[in-house]
Amino acid sequence: MTPTAGVVAVQGNVAEHVRAIERAGAANGVDVTVHEIRGSGTVPDCDLLALPGGESTTISRLIHEAGIAPEIRAHVEAGKPLLATCAGLIVASRDAADPRVETLDLLDVRVERNAFGRQRDSFEADLDVAGLDESFPAVFIRAPAIGEGETDGEGDGDAGGPETLARWDGRPVAVRQGPIVATAFHPELTGDPRLHALAFFES
Repeated sequence: MTPTAGVVAVQGNVAEHVRAIERAGAANGVDVTVHEIRGSGTVPDCDLLALPGGESTTISRLIHEAGIAPEIRAHVEAGKPLLATCAGLIVASRDAADPRVETLDLLDVRVERNAFGRQRDSFEADLDVAGLDESFPAVFIRAPAIGEGETDGEGDGDAGGPETLARWDGRPVAVRQGPIVATAFHPELTGDPRLHALAFFES
C-alpha cells in the first residue's frame, strides 16, 4: 500500500516538507504520495500530515478559515501521525501565549514564541534526539520553546503527557505525544530525512 501524505500549504516551508517526506519514504523503502493542502477535503484521505513553520498567527487564521483545522484534529484523534514544526508546534499546542493564535489544542504544552531570538538570531545546532543514533543538524529560525515544567522527559508520549525528544540550552525543543511529533526547529531545511522518518515511518 502506498501511503498518502499531506503538507498543510496555507503558508510556510511547503515544498521543503514535500521533498523531506519523499526522501524519508525512500530511505525507508516506502513510495509515498504527497499532496499540498490548501483547502478542506484532502486531510481525511491522508495517512500522514505535516504542519510547517511560517507565521503562527497567519497559519492559525487560514486553517480555520479554510476548514482545515477540524480535519487536522480528526486526523490526530484517529491516531494518524502529525509532524508539527516551529510555527506548526505553536499552532498545535494548547497555549500559544498569544491571543491572536487560535490553537488546535492537540499537544499538551504551552509554548514561548521567539524563545531563542528573532530572525537575525537564527542558528544551527547539532541536537541529540531520542530515537536517532547520531546528532541531528537542527535549524532554528525565530524558534519557540516549550514552557519549563511542561515535560519531564519521562513521559511515554501517550495521552498522559508529552515526551521530550530533544533539548537545547536546557529547554525542550522536540516532543512526542501520541501520534504527534513536534519540533521548535526546521528539519525540512537540513536535507536530513531522519526526523520525518522518525515521525512518519518508524514506530
